[in-house]
Amino acid sequence: MPRITFGNYDTKLRPPLTLVNNGHSAHMDIPETLDNSRPFITGGLLKGRYIAEGLHFHWGSPNWRGSEHSIQDHRYDVEMHIVHRNSRYTDFPEALKYKDGVAVLGVMFKIVQTPDAFFPGLNKIFAQLPKIKKYKEEATILGSLTLGQVFGNLNTRDFFTYRGSLTTPDCEEAVTWTVFSQPLPISFAAVSRFWNLRSSDGYRLVNNYRNIQPRNNRPVYYRTSPNQINNLLG
Repeated sequence: MPRITFGNYDTKLRPPLTLVNNGHSAHMDIPETLDNSRPFITGGLLKGRYIAEGLHFHWGSPNWRGSEHSIQDHRYDVEMHIVHRNSRYTDFPEALKYKDGVAVLGVMFKIVQTPDAFFPGLNKIFAQLPKIKKYKEEATILGSLTLGQVFGNLNTRDFFTYRGSLTTPDCEEAVTWTVFSQPLPISFAAVSRFWNLRSSDGYRLVNNYRNIQPRNNRPVYYRTSPNQINNLLG
């Protein structure tokens, strides 16, 4: 299986970049880049080009991990989704009508006591979380940002992929999922900023994940490097 190819992910996005509390997550629309292009992905199970539309997060609470996927029955503290639509469709609502309409990248975050990596792109987003505690509050992300910077040093060669659905209603079965197997280290302080957000009804916005669902005989594929395969077999 080919690896995921990232187009225009290293080109600066056109400001302003706005983080919003939409009542069920912290969300950012992904605009054009400074050269009027759009970030996109190809590869993996994807046939054609998928244009980046937005990113958001799912998290748990002080007592619960909040990722929407589990790897070998292990769930992580936060999961970031970067949502794309198939370029053959004019907009996201149209793309939801087709099985090949949407592609979502999933990135896991794991709380560690002392993170051994620094992610400038993600930190620009996390820094604005205290400003969007209430429903519909917005904050501008400061400085320049490329979509690739939200990955930090993530290994994008190794991933799980399958065809499934959105995890929010109406859970349309229009999504090709690509979930990277490497979790990124994150501090407790950064994750706790998510726990302080409020939902549309004023309550704490915690545990905003969909429970793990049955596979229902869907095949799940795992792509990895030859060296990793040798390690697994060894």
